Amino acid sequence: MPHWQDKNPTEEQFKTLRSIKAIAVDIDGVMTDGGIIYGTAGMELKRFDCKDGLGVRLWLKAGYDFAVITGRESVAVSERAQDFGLKYVYQKCGDKAEVLKRFSLDCGVPLNEICVIGDDIIDIPMLREAGLPVAVGDASMEAKAAAQLITLKEGGRGAVREVIEYILKSQSLWEKVIADYYA
Repeated sequence: MPHWQDKNPTEEQFKTLRSIKAIAVDIDGVMTDGGIIYGTAGMELKRFDCKDGLGVRLWLKAGYDFAVITGRESVAVSERAQDFGLKYVYQKCGDKAEVLKRFSLDCGVPLNEICVIGDDIIDIPMLREAGLPVAVGDASMEAKAAAQLITLKEGGRGAVREVIEYILKSQSLWEKVIADYYA
């Protein structure tokens, strides 16, 4: 699957980008590099990319919804989500497609207006439900096959920011959400 950035997107692809109103992401391998560090007393550490973090903040500033849908449960994920003020955090999810449908109902955005970013086979059911299924650059071949867009960046290395920036630029919102940084 080629990157849209490698060629001129079709009008249908631009129409899809312009319709996106919410994003749902997996955590391990998407918002992080997929590594998990276990410390003493059961402490679990995850590395989150700051560029992805600013991307999420800009997405929220644009007035859109953002959800975390992860198969694991982690205090680190809860704390990162709280840092962003996320309303939609779904942890310890078995059937991610069903959880994506619940997010759609919870936020009032139809599935065809939701972008899902995943990296592995566990994400394929929710990628198939999304209006814009995206796989990170180092995703499994199966996840890439289920995606319409593959990022140039790897998971945990700015892939989420790449998608957010791409969508907001397609919607002519990028300059508006970054304007405060030029003031």
